[in-house]
This record gives sequence, C-alpha cells and structure tokens, in this order.
Amino acid sequence: MAMKFEKTGEGTYALDVCGYVCPHPQIYCKKSLEKIAEGDVLEMTFDNPSSAETIIQMIDQAGHDLMEKKHEGGKIIFRIKKG
Repeated sequence: MAMKFEKTGEGTYALDVCGYVCPHPQIYCKKSLEKIAEGDVLEMTFDNPSSAETIIQMIDQAGHDLMEKKHEGGKIIFRIKKG
C-alpha cells in the first residue's frame, strides 16, 4: 500500500491512494494538485468512500473542477481539472 503519483501524459497525472483512510486521501489530493499546472488534469483513484465528500468540498473551495466521478469495482475515480 503505497501512494502513487505519476505523470501519465501531456498535462495529465494519476494519483492512486487506495488503501488509505481519512484524512490521507484528501491530503495527497491537495499536495498533488499543488504540484501540477493550472488546466492540468489529475485522475485520482481511491477506495475509501467516506473521503469522497471531503475531497469534493476541498476541490470546490480551491476552485478546481470535478470533471468526472465514477465507481469501478470497489474503487472511486475522480478526474479533477486544476483551476
């Protein structure tokens, strides 16, 4: 169980925090968004449903755009465009 943050393409990044519980997914999401440029997209994968609401609140407060949210198996995937 290790946090994984990587560049996946031009202006796209992936963050995998499966296995982590609150508040770690939110913290890693915030730190990852700080590392990328405005307009870049972060695809975040996590498996702790209770983190979803706080991540959405943090994204809204910071002025980022939650472009997509989906469930695949037990995982939740957010596509976030940095605002």
